[in-house]
Amino acid sequence: MQLVLIIFFLYFLVLVFLYFYQRNLLYHPNENNYSGDKILVDIKKVKIPTLDNIELLGWYHEKNLKDYKTLIYFHGNAGSLENRIHKLNHFEDMNINFLIIAWRGFSGNSGKPSEQGLYIDGKSAIDWLKKKGVDDKNLILYGESLGTGVATHLAQNKNYAGVILETPFTSMIDAAKKFYPYIPVNLLLKDKFENYKKIKNINSPILVMHGEVDQIVPFSMGKKIYEIANEPKYSYFTEYDNHMMEYDEKLVLTLKSFIKSLN
Repeated sequence: MQLVLIIFFLYFLVLVFLYFYQRNLLYHPNENNYSGDKILVDIKKVKIPTLDNIELLGWYHEKNLKDYKTLIYFHGNAGSLENRIHKLNHFEDMNINFLIIAWRGFSGNSGKPSEQGLYIDGKSAIDWLKKKGVDDKNLILYGESLGTGVATHLAQNKNYAGVILETPFTSMIDAAKKFYPYIPVNLLLKDKFENYKKIKNINSPILVMHGEVDQIVPFSMGKKIYEIANEPKYSYFTEYDNHMMEYDEKLVLTLKSFIKSLN
């Protein structure tokens, strides 16, 4: 009996730790996978004010607001904007304008990340583009990993040009269960990002991209998101891509084709 009580007490301590420390486990602003790529596309560093008075760093590329769509890129839960340079360089050939923002608490921004905080960040970035004259019908939301939670949330009941989801998850609860199978994450988790509920409220064209050997977000989640998404919808599924998908010729061609189909 004494051993059982000790085990129960230790388990309780683990739960307490996970509850109060969970956002440190979810958000990793200091993780760096930057490989030293040079940015080849012309960008302007901008400051975007949020609705709750935080200033976000953004990289903005304006090619032609009148004739081209504008893509807003919501990155994942780790690293800085520099970690996405290898992707941004390909946007130069896609006849689009783009804006990528760093979340609160990332890339030197003030504030601490949270689900509601990231929704505010994303909405503030969209509002910033609208002030520049970008209409909903010319705006593409691109979510990468955790960023799919923001893109999916903000695309609900809107008439955006399109939505691109790279390695999406069904919900953060489902994703957390993969790493903490013996923890009641549905009771402890603060930031749930319930994509599987919100995807049904999106009527914009959707492209879902996922690799079958993803070790972070199971491929089955991306496939499920695609299955429950509304038409028109498109998929790019590969046998070899891990969580950070390789921007190879086929993926780039898929992006180009999708964006071109929105004109």
